[in-house]
Amino acid sequence: MLALPTYRRECIEGSIVIRLVIADDHELIREGIKKIVRPCTDLKIVGEAADLKQAIALITQVHPDVVILDLTLPDYDGLEGLAELRRHFPDLRVVILSMHPEERYALAALRTGALGYVSKAMASSELVDAVRRAADGGTWLGPRVGMLLAHEARPGGRPPHYTLTPREAEIVALIGSGLQIKQVAAKLGISISSVNTYRTRIFRKMGLSTNAALIRYALQHGLAG
Repeated sequence: MLALPTYRRECIEGSIVIRLVIADDHELIREGIKKIVRPCTDLKIVGEAADLKQAIALITQVHPDVVILDLTLPDYDGLEGLAELRRHFPDLRVVILSMHPEERYALAALRTGALGYVSKAMASSELVDAVRRAADGGTWLGPRVGMLLAHEARPGGRPPHYTLTPREAEIVALIGSGLQIKQVAAKLGISISSVNTYRTRIFRKMGLSTNAALIRYALQHGLAG
């Protein structure tokens, strides 16, 4: 575990500033975040990372107040990256900014230690609100996340595909669209063995045992790509 200094904020000209690190492998997204943050005098970006390894090294060096983290970094699959970051820095405040809709990963991200989940399709003000709330140690819940929590509290809870990681969801979508395992591997740029490992995890999480059952499920729930 890497030691993170006691939480503190920088003070510039008498104003408290929230220091941010962006961890996203797409330069255009990082530039977009900087454009959102620039008018906010209480926010300051102190570093950028394109993968989790870079992010860990950067956090150790610059000690940010909040990290804006993409779920799909190239060196970690989805929530595993968030869990790894939390393992290194248990007290770090993290806001997820993801291309995936809240319905799929928001609740799992919050359980893994994120303090907010913002879809990249949402308004820029949502991200700023989530960062400010996280900096104060609070949890930011958008309206859709609140509805998910309410739905989960009802009998029956969530369908099993909500437990899938982004990579697993990609594989479900591809298999659901009729692709063979070797075609899935080629499309994702991974080995057939890796696809089979992911498929085994998917079967276990979803209570399925065959590709045919997985295809039926994907079609019934609109998951096929």
